Amino acid sequence: MKNFKISCLIVDDEPMALNLVESYAKKTPFLDLRGKCSSAIEAMEFLKTTPVDLLFLDIQMPDLTGIEFSKMLPKDTRVIFTTAFDEYALEGFKVEALDYLLKPFDYAEFLAAANKASTWFNLIRGKQQTSPEKVENNEFLFVKSEYKQVRIKLSEVLYFEGLKDYIKIWLKDHPKPILTLMSLKSLEDELPENQFMRVHRSFIVSLNNIEVIERSQILINDQRITVSDQYKPKFLEFINGNSLH
Repeated sequence: MKNFKISCLIVDDEPMALNLVESYAKKTPFLDLRGKCSSAIEAMEFLKTTPVDLLFLDIQMPDLTGIEFSKMLPKDTRVIFTTAFDEYALEGFKVEALDYLLKPFDYAEFLAAANKASTWFNLIRGKQQTSPEKVENNEFLFVKSEYKQVRIKLSEVLYFEGLKDYIKIWLKDHPKPILTLMSLKSLEDELPENQFMRVHRSFIVSLNNIEVIERSQILINDQRITVSDQYKPKFLEFINGNSLH
């Protein structure tokens, strides 16, 4: 898969760590290193004139910590934290860091984190619209996935799983999902109501592919999906309308 270039900045108050991450970034083809700073204050000034996509950001620094600085960044600037202290992992998660590298880390670990960032940016930049092409004939739709418009046959969809920034589309006979950047709400508005139903804030299921309903759970292709209270009345109406009495 072709990667977009990701502009990046390294911020660390330890010179050895700064130089090590610099060497890693320079030998990673899809990273475009724009600079390195020894403090968050210095980085703040740097970013005024040179915006970047990604920061490799140390957490424990004087004056302003990496966590505090990350909360001040533009929403499109993402962060991979680098730190010697694993107790910061939860805080990193709360500010939606793409990854968390625990020092000392080697190039393989650095590359794995960089690849995670690459996947995220590929989804963002490959997206040209916020919703799939309108479903006209209730048979298929087109979604933007990476660099392509992918034709999805609705009869092959098992369910849609919504994550924070994108949706996983799970299909019959496909072990891996198709990823597309959109909200579950925008997708829900495009799908035919007689074929698909929102049953959870994170799931839209194919009504034709439900195998078993047990209490408040749906079984589709070995995946158990809970019907949340918010969506139960509509789902029960569907069940009652399609049950033998």
